Amino acid sequence: MRAVDRKLLRDLWGIRGQVVAIALVIGAGVAMFLLLLSAFASLDLTQRTYYGRYRFGDVFAGLKRAPLWVADDLRRIPGVSAVEARVVADVTLDVPGLDEPATGRFVSIPEHGRPAVNDLYLARGHWVESGRPDGVIVNRTFADANGLDLGDTFRAVLNGRRRTLRIVGVALSPEFVYTIRPGEVVSDERLYGVVWMGRRALGDAFDLDGAFNDVSLTVAPGASVPGVIDRVDRVLDPWGGSGAIPRRLQPSNFYLQSELEGLRSFGTVLPVVFLAVAAFLLHVVLGRTIALQREQIAAMKALGYANRAVAAHYLKWGLVIVALGAAVGIAAGAWLGAGLTRLYTEFYKFPILRYRLPLELVVEALAVSAAAAVAGVLGSVRSAVRLPPAEAMRPEPPASFRPSVVERIGLGRFLSQPARMIARHLQRRPVRTGISILGIAFGGSVLVAGMFSLDSLDLLLDRQFFLAQRQDATLTFVEPSSPAALQDVLGLPGVMAAEPFRSVPVRLVRGHRQRTTGITGLVPDPKLARVVNRDGRVVAVPPDGLLLSARLAEILNVRPGQLVTVSVREGRRPVLRVPVAATVDDLVGTNAYMSLPALHRRLQEGAVLSGAYLEVDGSRMDALYRAVKGLPRIAGVALREAAIESFRRTLLQSFAIMRNVTILFAAIIAAGVVYNTARVSLSERRRELATLRVIGLTRGEISYVLLGELAIVTLVAVPLGLGLGYLMAAGMVRVYDTEVFRMPLVVGRITLVRSAVTVLVSSALSSLWVRRRLDRLDLVAVLKSRE
Repeated sequence: MRAVDRKLLRDLWGIRGQVVAIALVIGAGVAMFLLLLSAFASLDLTQRTYYGRYRFGDVFAGLKRAPLWVADDLRRIPGVSAVEARVVADVTLDVPGLDEPATGRFVSIPEHGRPAVNDLYLARGHWVESGRPDGVIVNRTFADANGLDLGDTFRAVLNGRRRTLRIVGVALSPEFVYTIRPGEVVSDERLYGVVWMGRRALGDAFDLDGAFNDVSLTVAPGASVPGVIDRVDRVLDPWGGSGAIPRRLQPSNFYLQSELEGLRSFGTVLPVVFLAVAAFLLHVVLGRTIALQREQIAAMKALGYANRAVAAHYLKWGLVIVALGAAVGIAAGAWLGAGLTRLYTEFYKFPILRYRLPLELVVEALAVSAAAAVAGVLGSVRSAVRLPPAEAMRPEPPASFRPSVVERIGLGRFLSQPARMIARHLQRRPVRTGISILGIAFGGSVLVAGMFSLDSLDLLLDRQFFLAQRQDATLTFVEPSSPAALQDVLGLPGVMAAEPFRSVPVRLVRGHRQRTTGITGLVPDPKLARVVNRDGRVVAVPPDGLLLSARLAEILNVRPGQLVTVSVREGRRPVLRVPVAATVDDLVGTNAYMSLPALHRRLQEGAVLSGAYLEVDGSRMDALYRAVKGLPRIAGVALREAAIESFRRTLLQSFAIMRNVTILFAAIIAAGVVYNTARVSLSERRRELATLRVIGLTRGEISYVLLGELAIVTLVAVPLGLGLGYLMAAGMVRVYDTEVFRMPLVVGRITLVRSAVTVLVSSALSSLWVRRRLDRLDLVAVLKSRE
C-alpha cells in the first residue's frame, strides 16, 4: 500500500465519527431515492404484467340494451382484437353480519370458457356452472373485509326480486384492482364489492337474455384507441350508449394511475431534497476538514506530490465516504422498496409481485453522491494547492478581532467575557457562521417536508366530509325517478331531511379536447351536499351554466364565459351548448355541477331525480339500514361515516407509512448536520480552547464558549429551517396534483414543534458529546507547535 493511501486510512479513522455521520446522511438520501422510485418502477411492472396476463381491456362502454349481434359489429371495427359483451348492474346486498346495506356490482361471465377480456384470477373455489344459477364469484377484498368464504350465502335484490346467492369462488380482476363505488372518492371494501355471475343467470335476472348493457374491448398493438372509441360510439349510440372511455379513464385504473403518479412525484422531489442536503453537508464538512490539513498539503507538495496527485488524494476522501453511504443506502433502499411494493401489492390486491431495482436508478444515485463528493473536495483543495509549500506550511494568519456589533451599540457591558468571545467569533467569520446556520436549517427543513402530508390529509378530510359532503347517506335510484320518489325517501325510518340530485352522463367537448364524465344537478342553496373550494369557502352553484372543477377546466382548456359542447349520453341524447359560468378550485375529483332547475330546463325534462342526499337521525340508523335492504328501486347506498373510516384506513395509513420512513431519514440528516457542525467547530478551535484553559478558564467556561456558539447557531437555524421546510412542502404540494386529489398546503403546529424539537435534541446530544471531548482535551499535545 502506498504511503499516501495509508495516510488516507489514518485520516478517515481519525474522523471516523464524522465519516459515519456523513455516510448515514448520504445513505438516507440514496435510500429514499431508491425506495420511492424502485417501488414506482416495480408497481408499474407489476401492473403491466397483471394487465397483460389477464387481458385487461383498452376501451370500455356502457349502454341501455343491445342484442348480442351488435357485439359482432364491434368485432369488425378495424383495430379491435377482442370483445366481451356483458350484463352489468349495481344492486343492494344484504350480507350476514353486516348491519349496513352493501352495494354489489354484478358482472356476467361465461359459464363455459373464460372471458375474452378482463379475465379473473381465481384465488380459491371454482368457476360458475350453468346448472347452478345462484352460484357466484366475489372479489377477494369484499370477501376478506366481511369474513366471507366458499359456501357462504348472502342476499341481493336483482331487478326487484330477492335472491339468495352462494359463493363458489373468490377472485381478483384487473378491472377492479381498486374497487370504488361510482361517485365516491375512496374505496370501501366492506360496503362495496364485485360479484361475478353466470351470463345466462344474470341475463335472465335482468331481462337481458340474448342482450348486453356493457362491453369491454382490447385494441391491437399500433391501432388508434381514439379512432376505435369513435367507431364504438357510432355503433352503440342507437342502443343508448353512454360513451366509450379509454383504459386511462376506467375508474379502477384511473385511481391506480393517480396513486402511481403521486408516488412518482414524491419519488422525484423528496429524494432530490434529501440528496441536495446530503451534498451540501458533504461539501461543508469535507471543505472545512481539508482546510485543517493545510500544513499536510504543503508537506505533500514539498515531498514532490503534484497538485493533481494532492487533489486526487483528497478526492478519495469524499469517494470513500460516498461509497460507504451509498452501500448502506442501496441496501436499505432495496429492502424498503421491496417492502413498500409488497404493501401496495396487498393494498391493491395484485395477484403477482414483480419487484426490481433498476440499475439506472442505482447509477443515478451514485452519480449524484459522487458529484457531491467532488464538489466538496475540489473547492477546498483548489485554494490550498495554489499556495507555495513554504507559505502553506505557515499557519493561517490570525483573524482580526474587534468589538462585535453588540458591543458597539452599547450592550457589551451586559455580556460576560465568554459571551463577548462568542459574539466576536460569530461575527469575524460570517460566511462560516452562515453556512453552519444554513446546514442545520436544511436538517430541520427536511423534517417539515417529511411530516406535513398528514396535516394536509386531515384538512382534506375536513373539507370533503364535514364541509362539502355533510349528508349522512346518499341513495341512488336504479332508474331516474319522479318527485314522488323523494316523498318515499322522506318516509324512510330516521330520515329528517332529503335533498334530491340529478346525475347525467355526458361528454364535454371544447375544441379537440374532451372528457367523458357526469353533470351533477344540485338544488339551489344546498345544505347537505355543497361545493367547497380549497380554502373551505362554500361556492354557490350558478343559476345557469356549468360550474367546473378548476382541474377539469384545465383539461378542457376552457375559462368562465366560454361555451362547452355537452353531449348527453342518456334519454333523448341532446347535444347542448352550455356556457361555463364559473370554476371552483376544489380538492377532490374533476367535477361538473349545474343548478338542478337549470339542468332540468336544459334537458327539457320534468323534475327527474337520480337519488337523494339524506340527513338521518343517528339513533334510527339501523332501522334505515333494514328498510333500504329490501327496496328494489335503490341501486346503492353510500354512508358518510363509512367513507370517513375508509379514508382514514386507506389514505391516511398509507401516507403514515411513507411519513414514518421519511421522518426516520430526515432525523438522520438533521442529527448528522448538527453533529458534524459541532465536530468540525471543535476540530477548528482545539488550539484556541486549549490556550484559554492554560490562561485560567475552567472546563465549564470553555464549554460555554464553544457550546454557546452552537446554541446560537441552532436557535437561529431552527426558524429558518421551518421556513425552508414550508417552502419545500409548498413545492411538493404543487407536484402532487392529480385528477383524484389535490393536497392542500397545511403545515400544522405539531409538525413545526416536532421538527424544531428534533433539531434541538440533536443539538443537545451533540453538545453533550462535545463537552465530553473538551473534558478530555490534552493541553500539551494540542499546544505543540510544528516548526
